[in-house]
Amino acid sequence: MSTLQDKIKGNWNLIKGNLKQRWSALTDDELLYEEGKEDELIGRIQKKTGETKEIINDYIEKIKFG
Repeated sequence: MSTLQDKIKGNWNLIKGNLKQRWSALTDDELLYEEGKEDELIGRIQKKTGETKEIINDYIEKIKFG
């Protein structure tokens, strides 16, 4: 499991809130998290926002916890 997958799995509610703040057009359906399908999640965010996979991954990596 990658570092990004670990981070998403353990902190999804906080990550989801941060993503909605950054890209307000994202819906709950687009941010539906399923374990093992992180690439699909990133793809949905990419499609909606027009951002690159790298920008989305970097943003998630930089989210502070606690």
